[in-house]
Amino acid sequence: MRCDHFDAGTCRSCTLLPQPYERQLAGKVEAVAATLSPVPGAGDITWLAPASSPEKGFRTSAKLVVGGTRRRPTLGILGPDRRGVDLPGCPIQHPAINRATPGLKRFIRSLDLTPYDVPTKRGELKNILITVGDGERLMIRFVLRTRDRVSDIRSALPLLRNLVPGAHVVTANIHPTHEAIVEGPDEIILTRARTLPLSVEGLELGPRSFAQTNASVASALYEQASVWASRPFADGRLPESLWDLYCGVGGFALAAARAGFPRVTGVEVSSGAISSAISAARHAGLPRSAASFIADDATSWARAQAPEDVPDVIVVNPPRRGIGADLAAYLNACGAPRVIYSSCNPASLATDLAAMPTLRPVEGRIFDMFPHTTHAEVALLLDRA
Repeated sequence: MRCDHFDAGTCRSCTLLPQPYERQLAGKVEAVAATLSPVPGAGDITWLAPASSPEKGFRTSAKLVVGGTRRRPTLGILGPDRRGVDLPGCPIQHPAINRATPGLKRFIRSLDLTPYDVPTKRGELKNILITVGDGERLMIRFVLRTRDRVSDIRSALPLLRNLVPGAHVVTANIHPTHEAIVEGPDEIILTRARTLPLSVEGLELGPRSFAQTNASVASALYEQASVWASRPFADGRLPESLWDLYCGVGGFALAAARAGFPRVTGVEVSSGAISSAISAARHAGLPRSAASFIADDATSWARAQAPEDVPDVIVVNPPRRGIGADLAAYLNACGAPRVIYSSCNPASLATDLAAMPTLRPVEGRIFDMFPHTTHAEVALLLDRA
């Protein structure tokens, strides 16, 4: 894939871009296998063919750093001088995002919104976060330093929809502190629509909920997990119950329910994500007895359950830090015959696997969520030894 921004040296985020894509995939498989090699039994893992991604247009969520001036705003990334670099037509972004950026720039100019300047810590509009949903509908989140311009943005929603026809959910996120984080703690939803229907598993996304940034590869990940989860056990018995810990908006649980699991339970600390998961389950026609979702800390909730309620399959999909010692100890001892671990950080995955010696890694697969980078998403099927 060719990228004018990479060739010009204005953006080098896609560090592996000069490599042929097949070589990128092979390198990720090798790197993950090497990272997991110290784990007992890792040498016996059967590695399935990697789940590849389209080489361009794959990114369905994007953080656009706002820079420049009120009259000439930029949308892209922070440069080495900590000021905005404009990246029009970024080839890895979904076409719907690239189509929206000219209209967003016109919207910034029309409202006279001042881009935030990192070196001087002045300005109002920090980032615009965009997610592409089903039918190319968009969630657009304006990350602001204060609440001063929220009413202006609300009043100008007809203009925004004229400039960006796909705008479905629009919010203002308030991020008052000068920190290297994407968004702040307060979210103000400005539209009647509060969630964005996604093209994956009938999921719905709320403004502060996590969703995979590559919809096509996320679909492959959920499908693979449901295939593993549904396999008969050695005695021929079919699994019937599943926990999805760190469930987010319910991707793994809902995929398992669609695959025929009679009972699935998702647990996620974010109440907004749980609301989205419940809504998606109801829209799918799943009764509460078949698919339940709970807002709680995954580790605390799991450890509080009675031994007789431990399910046949447990799926964990933690953040980069991994599941941690407490949940690893619980999984090691709980007796669930099958665990599926989806990881965005092979190093923390290796640490967690070493703490769960009763669980034997059987099969693994790389999911290339972020082509042209060294990032590797990996899922493992673990059976009780």
